[in-house]
Amino acid sequence: MSFFGFGQSAELELVLSDAESRRRVEHKTEEGKKEKYFLFYDGETVSGRVVLTLKHPNKRLEHQGIKVEFIGQIELYYDRGNHHEFVSLVKDLARPGEFTQSQTFDFEFTHVEKPYESYTGQNVKLRYFLRATVSRRLNDVVKEMDIVVHTLSTYPELNSSIKMEVGIEDCLHIEFEYNKSKYHLKDVIVGKIYFLLVRIKIKHMEIDIIKRETTGTGPNVYHENDTIAKYEIMDGAPVRGESIPIRLFLAGYELTPTMRDINKKFSVRYYLNLVLIDEEERRYFKQQEVVLWRKGDIVRKSMSHQAAIASQRFEGTSSHSEAKTPSQPAENNGRQ
Repeated sequence: MSFFGFGQSAELELVLSDAESRRRVEHKTEEGKKEKYFLFYDGETVSGRVVLTLKHPNKRLEHQGIKVEFIGQIELYYDRGNHHEFVSLVKDLARPGEFTQSQTFDFEFTHVEKPYESYTGQNVKLRYFLRATVSRRLNDVVKEMDIVVHTLSTYPELNSSIKMEVGIEDCLHIEFEYNKSKYHLKDVIVGKIYFLLVRIKIKHMEIDIIKRETTGTGPNVYHENDTIAKYEIMDGAPVRGESIPIRLFLAGYELTPTMRDINKKFSVRYYLNLVLIDEEERRYFKQQEVVLWRKGDIVRKSMSHQAAIASQRFEGTSSHSEAKTPSQPAENNGRQ
């Protein structure tokens, strides 16, 4: 648009080629709202068209080129404006020139690497988006379109249980056991708590799921703990020899896969926090990290290789060999 509103102006629209059939999923925005976005996986092609609509037909639109980009970037909220791009692909759609009528440009980014899961947290955002730009002398015409990426993982069925003892000498001795050390996002945590010695009057017991988001490096490290769920195990005093079962369904909670050192910018880890409260309101607790991973809703052959790649990226190259030998303890897999 020219200075005084005269001359030509244009609008851009981004349309995916498989928009009608592609699945859409809810994803949290920075404001905490949930909106639906098109879902992609690692290795999938992103294709579509850029529609350029002139507001005044038969009037000239001069430009310095038209391009479309596919970008994956991380933004740390304490470092606003400084975007860290880990994927950046560009396609030039038109050379500098002029248009007198509306145009449509096809584009295709083939087998795009999308190494990380989309994430919106307390202090960090990882997003993927398409951006179309008409370059002009005074002001560019820009249109962005966000997409969501899910990373799929595969783990061996043999997944060792977690067994731990915790206690205060001559006062309290309990043993707790969780059936696995790794859980997919729709899984069920099954466990038991044994009271071996009880000399403290315990009135309440619960398990919390805690999400710990770590952002930054060096002196600029920020830790943000968020209690995702509270699950009451017991209300009342236990006696020695008592065994209390645990059955916690994860599907109802807003969880993401465990993310470790994503592009050396942030991590997201999950912990099961066992909390005991006595009659004097003193709190005793024990934390245990668990690994969460995303399981594909429908396992397709075309996705199996991508899921294996995602699993390898997540666990590191060393654990790829561990996955082939499921007889090894799963605790090693979850270790840094």
